[in-house]
Amino acid sequence: MLDHLIRGATVVDGTGAPARAADVGLRDGRIAVVADAGSITEEARTAEDATGLVLTPGFVDPHTHYDAQLFWDPFATPSMNHGVTTVVGGNCGFTLAPLNPARPEDADYTRRMMSKVEGMSLVALEEGAPWNWHTFGEYLDALDGRIAVNAGFMVGHCALRRHVMGPDAVGGQPTRAQLDEMVRLFHDAMGAGAWGLSTTQSSTHSDGDGKPVASRHAQPAELLALSRAVADHEGTQLEAIVAGCLDQFSDEEIDLFVEMSAAAGRPLNWNVLTIDAAVPERVPRQLLASERARKAGGRIVALTMPILTPMNMSLGTFCALNLIPGWGDILGLPVPDRIAELHDPAVRSELLRRADSKEAGVFRRLADFGRYVIGDTYSAANEGLTGRVVRDIAAERGQSPFECLVEICAADELRTVLWPMPTDNDPASWELRRQTWEHEDVMLGGSDAGAHLDRMCGAPYTTRFLGDCLRGRKLVGFERAVRMLTDDPARLFGLRERGRIAESYHADLVLFDPARIDASPATLVHDLPGDSPRLDSRAVGVVSVRVNGVETIRDDEITGAIPGTVLRSGRDTRTVSTAS
Repeated sequence: MLDHLIRGATVVDGTGAPARAADVGLRDGRIAVVADAGSITEEARTAEDATGLVLTPGFVDPHTHYDAQLFWDPFATPSMNHGVTTVVGGNCGFTLAPLNPARPEDADYTRRMMSKVEGMSLVALEEGAPWNWHTFGEYLDALDGRIAVNAGFMVGHCALRRHVMGPDAVGGQPTRAQLDEMVRLFHDAMGAGAWGLSTTQSSTHSDGDGKPVASRHAQPAELLALSRAVADHEGTQLEAIVAGCLDQFSDEEIDLFVEMSAAAGRPLNWNVLTIDAAVPERVPRQLLASERARKAGGRIVALTMPILTPMNMSLGTFCALNLIPGWGDILGLPVPDRIAELHDPAVRSELLRRADSKEAGVFRRLADFGRYVIGDTYSAANEGLTGRVVRDIAAERGQSPFECLVEICAADELRTVLWPMPTDNDPASWELRRQTWEHEDVMLGGSDAGAHLDRMCGAPYTTRFLGDCLRGRKLVGFERAVRMLTDDPARLFGLRERGRIAESYHADLVLFDPARIDASPATLVHDLPGDSPRLDSRAVGVVSVRVNGVETIRDDEITGAIPGTVLRSGRDTRTVSTAS
């Protein structure tokens, strides 16, 4: 007997094959049978008529930061609402384990680092997770059996360094013995099921003390020693971030990526490839790393987002504006001093010069302050400004856009929420995206779901992309779009029997209305531990989500079931050749 039967769905199986009407029967968490619509006669405990609905494999999000959130939110919202059934965590060099039992203070350091570098609520980190582990295996065990999605985790380089070197991890170099211990600790983590190494050398990543995070101090020899360790474990990967990921790689960064992938004999993925027709030289430069890697026996995969993810800004709290060279010193001052400096025409002029300079890289996109839209305001002086464009307000007041923006924010004591309008929403940029997606080493992803919670909401990229492919720009065919969200990432990570609708595969499934599938605008909610805020987005048109055969979402509402699996390397992943 089948556990559940889905009758008459339009099945898009994840392989890119044409959609077809079919019945799909589930048993013991797997897909037991796929047959022409109306042809399954075996009895089922439950059944549903899915005529007019589309059934696809569950979506795989290759770049999230749900490492902490899963403890207080086992449903990985809002990703699961948008059809994501498998998440990859532990990215960018940041994980909550391992923690050295001899230094209890390392947990506090890790929480403050995650709060700063990934925009997580410090109160939520303190109150929402148990922090009852030391080894990476104990961290995985703490999640096992209590999550609704499937989740796999890389090992963060910063945690390895901190465990072995203590405070010297920031600024110091390991001795030979310390490097050996780091590698041994890494082997232990992969032996327990970690997916491989994640690391960062990005200039944007600083810890809770404002210092460069630990992995930024690592020399190539350390990175290559850890990369070689990856080769000893089945089903493992590399993920890395360098400063050039934000704009254009240096030759040294390309060489490092190529050497790491070749040393590990594993794919290395990075994010995020920003595609903008106004900077046509960026994509060829970034994909040069992939070309060189293939010649050297490695493989480098760029993640890129298929939607424009709005990210709000503020002059009052840490955001992307702080990362513009020269801005951090001003925006890090106490609020009264910050306001005084921002009112100085000379300071504003210098900030604008730095924001539009070559050294600002991709952050030059934030320099057109006339294109900012005013969000929430908090003073009588700003009443009626919400939703208006700064350029228009500045023209009315006879001010420059940045002077006008500063005046508005100062009236709110810098609490004003600002929404920069994207500069790359033009037809030429979308055509460049379509072309870039065809590259064999480009994959969709980079949502950062679980991070930057009050600044951005990238989790809904799956439903928004499908809606755009069905009813919007239609840049790619629907069957291919589904494959890009399911089988492509599943194959990159070597997921065993996931990513397709096929007999014997795990029953990770999404059932949705193709006429409605979409994501609603992001709204600010206060549902984190400690009443901390985050941006959330409701799914539109999602009828059902199943993880390992068990329904976790029905009509965008959580069922409460927690059938997810902590996916462990080797057991749940197979080794992916760099020639794939």
